[in-house]
Amino acid sequence: MAAAASRPDRAYHQDYICRIRYENNLPPPPGSVKLLDIPIDGLDYYASPGFASRLHRSQPINIEADAELGMPINLVGMPGVFDGDESSIQAPLIIPPVNPKDKNLLRPLAELGKPKYQGGGISFLRRTEYISSDTTRARSEAASKSTPKSPGPRLRKPVDTSKDDPINVLRAAVKGFDIANPEDAYTGPDTNENIKGLDPTPAELEAWNEPKHPLKSSLKPIDFYPILPDLEAGTDAGDYMVAKFSTNPTHVANKRDTRVDVGLLRPIDDEAMLAEYSAKIAAHEADPARIPHPGGAPFNYNFFLPTDEASANNLKKKLDVDDPDRDNANLYTAKNRDGKEVFRLERQRTYETGRATAQDANHAYKEIALALRDPELDVTTQDALLDSDDPSQQRLKKGAYYYPIMQKIQLKPHRSKNMAQLGGASRFNDEDDDKRVDAWDVIVDDLDDNEKAKRSLNRAALLGDDEDAPEEDS
Repeated sequence: MAAAASRPDRAYHQDYICRIRYENNLPPPPGSVKLLDIPIDGLDYYASPGFASRLHRSQPINIEADAELGMPINLVGMPGVFDGDESSIQAPLIIPPVNPKDKNLLRPLAELGKPKYQGGGISFLRRTEYISSDTTRARSEAASKSTPKSPGPRLRKPVDTSKDDPINVLRAAVKGFDIANPEDAYTGPDTNENIKGLDPTPAELEAWNEPKHPLKSSLKPIDFYPILPDLEAGTDAGDYMVAKFSTNPTHVANKRDTRVDVGLLRPIDDEAMLAEYSAKIAAHEADPARIPHPGGAPFNYNFFLPTDEASANNLKKKLDVDDPDRDNANLYTAKNRDGKEVFRLERQRTYETGRATAQDANHAYKEIALALRDPELDVTTQDALLDSDDPSQQRLKKGAYYYPIMQKIQLKPHRSKNMAQLGGASRFNDEDDDKRVDAWDVIVDDLDDNEKAKRSLNRAALLGDDEDAPEEDS
């Protein structure tokens, strides 16, 4: 203690230098300014930290919130929530446009607050220079020798606007077909029916003759399939529809139920539903910019399945045009009231349309299904139909056949009874018990004249000519 007392007091002056590298400028509070009645006498008293602390405690924040803090969690009455269907509480598929007044709320965080300081060159920091006529002259001469002459302003490279010309775009598209089929390339003058494609480059010819994977150059193609339309597998409408079940449509859970491959969906006529859909279509046509298209027409469907797996396999053979046993009469598994051999499909349950999307006529081939067909790989089909003169067997030609998909729907179980128990009203009505079909008898037969005429019209529209179109009666 004596030594410490005898030591003279030494004062150390320290300065802490801190450089602010990251800033977190917060935006001003969204609420309005709160005016307080504060007397202005005693500036030192009101400027002290103690006054600010007491003022904070005496002026609590007035926030009025309900019991659920503005977020209700009552799910009773929402269709399908307790059955695993959460579509009623999810965001809509088509996002509505943002109001122009709300666009400022979607700005990123980087644009909020004060503008970020750009640390460029500092103008007021310069090297010390001594003013002298000789020094200035020598310095300017040295700078002029060391500094290269400026080449002048750069000229922007002219853009070839002819590439965006519709005729040039068409020539580029024709060039791709000429590379794939050089024997069919058109080399004459341009006409209304034919146009000459652009000359292919050596790199484009090499890319076609020796294709390479864009990411894995070591991979090589082992086979090629031409993309062809399947003219013999058309429907009455000329297109196809993809249906997806939101839940398992059968009670088989440990394996895949093959009966679904030949299931039957029978639409139920509902005038109220069609009237509501027609009103949505009319509203969209009146204001297409603000009201989106409602999609495909919604329907309720009755779903039918064969009684067992053996009946489903026999029905597949009957529908397969390449199966040599498709004309065997023993494939039928039941008889109707008239004693005819039929396939019996029993009703499983009623489904309603959850989501539906449809393509317009201008985008008919936006989504397609492809089926690879190679008769050399199917020994049974090749031996059975090699010498057949049936024109339908032309489908055995090797190729990747495409089928246009015009509509996609999601089917979910119809739950009108469950909604009635919850106190809610059902949107759709089931068929009356006296009109409901419990079973459906199916007979596989050839096309009649009316069905052939419809398919001929679709084939003519696909080929772009009227060769296959039926002649109209005068």
